[in-house]
Amino acid sequence: MTSADDWRAAFPLQPATEAVEALRQAWIELATRPLRDFNPKTKEDALTKRLKIYIENYVAPQRGLLGMWAAEDIIGAMDPATGAMIEERRTDIAYGWNDQDQDMKLVFEFKRLGRQKRHRDHYLQDRGLGRFVTGIYSRRQSVAAMVGVLLDPEDEVVPPIRQALGDAALATALRLRKTAAGDPLTRPSTLFTTADFDTEHERDAAFAPLHGTINVSHFFLAFGYAVSTRKSKKQKA
Repeated sequence: MTSADDWRAAFPLQPATEAVEALRQAWIELATRPLRDFNPKTKEDALTKRLKIYIENYVAPQRGLLGMWAAEDIIGAMDPATGAMIEERRTDIAYGWNDQDQDMKLVFEFKRLGRQKRHRDHYLQDRGLGRFVTGIYSRRQSVAAMVGVLLDPEDEVVPPIRQALGDAALATALRLRKTAAGDPLTRPSTLFTTADFDTEHERDAAFAPLHGTINVSHFFLAFGYAVSTRKSKKQKA
């Protein structure tokens, strides 16, 4: 295995940061005011498709980004002996980049987040963060991103998520690697200045990079106007 310092030195942080900032810029521009088809009631997959297209058509050219953006990117596993699909998943947004020495596929997994515990569980468990741990997302990648779309005030949503990561059973399920200080997360992020915190997870050898863990940076995006889930409890998380 390579050390943590080795993988950080090798990771293409500049293009990853450029992708993060492009995504944040696109979000801010689209979420400044309520749009008919891009608002807190818009379903998660519809939000991410529109966001990817806006980045690709407007923000990436403006910023001179040369990588490839994808939404609903199909990943999976198949049996080459029969052609049968074994597993199939679709990532929300991915940014692919490479030069002659390095390559990266940065996956952004989005979750709509209200103050409710069910939203928090959705974000942290098998259909959220767990996809980067026991699932097939970001195979052999060192870094990935969880993105929470805030439907309630940040101080009512994000602190309970950080607190939940201290639960022993959840930490075991997520294969969390604690920091040197014994914490379940690193705050502030050591990779991206706009991330709220990072978590590091052990992965099976078939999915892990050479150093054995994946670093997930957690971002939280708000709409530029007051929103709430109080009157939309039936809305899909």
